[in-house]
Amino acid sequence: MLPGAVAVIRLDRPPLNILDRDMQARLHRAADEAAERDDVRAVVLHGGPRAFSAGADIREMAGMSHLAMSRHAPLLQAAFNAVATIPKPVIAAVNGPALGGGCELALTADHRICGRGARLGLPEVLLGVMPGAGGTQRLPRLVGPALAKDLMMTGRVVSAAEARSIGLVDEVVADAQVLDRAVARATALAKGPAVALAAIKQAVDQGGTTDLGSGLTLETRLFSALFATDDRTAGMRGFLENGPGRAEFTGR
Repeated sequence: MLPGAVAVIRLDRPPLNILDRDMQARLHRAADEAAERDDVRAVVLHGGPRAFSAGADIREMAGMSHLAMSRHAPLLQAAFNAVATIPKPVIAAVNGPALGGGCELALTADHRICGRGARLGLPEVLLGVMPGAGGTQRLPRLVGPALAKDLMMTGRVVSAAEARSIGLVDEVVADAQVLDRAVARATALAKGPAVALAAIKQAVDQGGTTDLGSGLTLETRLFSALFATDDRTAGMRGFLENGPGRAEFTGR
């Protein structure tokens, strides 16, 4: 936990933060804790200065049967979904490789900041399989279906510059500045109206998977509900008395 209500979920399995089953379970628990804690207003995902995550434990997976993976795959997706549905802003701070499951984990974030030396990709096809932790669903929604298919069907890895150009990441900074930049962005967001931020995230994420009419109905419901919050009162009063951008929010 950092000052300013920002929590860091740190992947810590050197040297490459391979996401074995134990790491997946710990990630799920950390995401649940971040979602539940009232003192956490924003989250940063970080793998350290050398590697975000090089993906799943291939040695572990190689020994799994069809039946074993059929039982485990829902747990894998549940861990990543737990991160994606944290009802707070989530920033991925990416250094080094973010490959396979590592890239899929970065895709669960609301914003991705990477270093110039970062490399991203979904090379599962080179192992005779496909992304199984959300990549086939989240990547097309981010970069479009044709480009997503190209990346997943070829398994090619892209540089930070290319990732930025196709919309896979949002910012590219010097490698040494990645975590600081992510924390700064998370800290700024943590000062915002927490209920409204959660509602925006829900409206975009859930609305983007349904038809326009259903999405607009969801937006109307969430928008109206915000008029029951203290932050709406503070925000509108602050605007009328002092101008825009000066309200102080309590998160209620």
